[in-house]
Amino acid sequence: MLTSIFTTLALGVLQAAASPTRAELAPRATPTLYLCGDSTMAKNGANDGYTDGWGQYISKYLTISVVNNAIGGRSARSYTDEGRFTSVANSVKSGDIVVIEFGHNDGGSPSSNDNGRSDCPGAGTETCVSDKTGKTVYTFVFYAVQAAKLMTSKGATVILSSQTPNNLWEGGVYGSGAPRFVGYQKTAASSIGSSSVTFVDHFQAVANMYKKLGNSATNALYPKDHTHTSPTGADLSAQAFAQAIATSMNGTTSLKNYVKSPAPTVY
Repeated sequence: MLTSIFTTLALGVLQAAASPTRAELAPRATPTLYLCGDSTMAKNGANDGYTDGWGQYISKYLTISVVNNAIGGRSARSYTDEGRFTSVANSVKSGDIVVIEFGHNDGGSPSSNDNGRSDCPGAGTETCVSDKTGKTVYTFVFYAVQAAKLMTSKGATVILSSQTPNNLWEGGVYGSGAPRFVGYQKTAASSIGSSSVTFVDHFQAVANMYKKLGNSATNALYPKDHTHTSPTGADLSAQAFAQAIATSMNGTTSLKNYVKSPAPTVY
């Protein structure tokens, strides 16, 4: 009899542990912001002791918690292939916000000396075959769309953010030409056609800031190369992002109500 009672109690404990409570299923009281990106967003930037990513500073300008899942050297493709979007989605709760920003590592061709990061060229459903693995490779737009849909299936809203610019004053002359991935990110957001997925042109926001800063001040933000900024530069990129959100630069996003007032004004 005692054995039967203990067995019943043990089963009850296990069932209670396995079953999510009503509180676990409910949305958070306030959302959490999750960041998915590359070294320009990641902690310690290029891991060279001189640079940092803007994702480490954005919390200074927001009223909600931030989880920075950016990792150096990743593209939309490799972040997908490594299961990193899936990992983030497993942490997301209804009402959370996810920023997805790639582009710096997405260039090249998977059909010619594939580096495991290059997306198939194109802005739609084009596919390529990796000359290294024989696997099918998709476009940047495809990877961004699939990631956004994964997050929204969990009840999150998504901001597809264009990549930060390289040093636009390199060589002493301002150049504002945007990489093709800026347009691809906007195409991805538009193709989904949902208010749960919006676009913000982080590239343009930072470009506007660099134009205002001028040659010397902008060059001082790049201590090692023309892609990764110093901690000061990363902070400024975070401020440009917050300003773009606060001013609805590309339309209203789900993050707007969580930008601290007064919002930064760096451009």
